[in-house]
Amino acid sequence: MAMSEEKKVLEYDEDDSLKFIRDYLPKEMKKAFSDDEINYIVDLIYEFYEEKGFLDENDDTEVAIDEDELLEYVLTNARKDAIRDYSDEQIEAIVSGELAYCDTLNLFD
Repeated sequence: MAMSEEKKVLEYDEDDSLKFIRDYLPKEMKKAFSDDEINYIVDLIYEFYEEKGFLDENDDTEVAIDEDELLEYVLTNARKDAIRDYSDEQIEAIVSGELAYCDTLNLFD
């Protein structure tokens, strides 16, 4: 296979994701969360993906993520778990940051 035909696959890295999300957050939110609090929201995102079957490595069908459905799932579970009192805007910013990070890796192309 020629080099130009190879698809460059970047690996997902939790530390890189965390750094990316911190950089992505609006200035007033940058210091509002611990690493664990951001990772908690990211974990909820991946629970959603798992429930939807998006993480099945044997399935090559294109994944279409309904961002509204994803956000509603994360908001509902964050409220239910009550780890801390996140505002909708805070959760939305973290979810957007994670989705933007995934875009840089072409995870869902």
